Amino acid sequence: MKNNKTSILIRRPECLALTARSKSALQHDIKQGLFCPPIAIGERAVAFIRHEVETIIQARIEQQLPDQIKILVKKLIKNRSANMGAQSQ
Repeated sequence: MKNNKTSILIRRPECLALTARSKSALQHDIKQGLFCPPIAIGERAVAFIRHEVETIIQARIEQQLPDQIKILVKKLIKNRSANMGAQSQ
């Protein structure tokens, strides 16, 4: 599956600003499957994929139910693997 979205990485402070969430609320959402977890970009550094963050924000604006957002998050995470395979070819 080819993804035309540019993968821009953002650090946690920018993610928190975009989502208007606190650090603990974001961690809770990740644990509940309501937000995509960050990816490792270094030994002690992580970042979020901007288009995933924006997609989840849009789902919340559309007032999707938590179960719908969980399905969306699973699809976004699955697409990470598919995109990595497409990039290595």
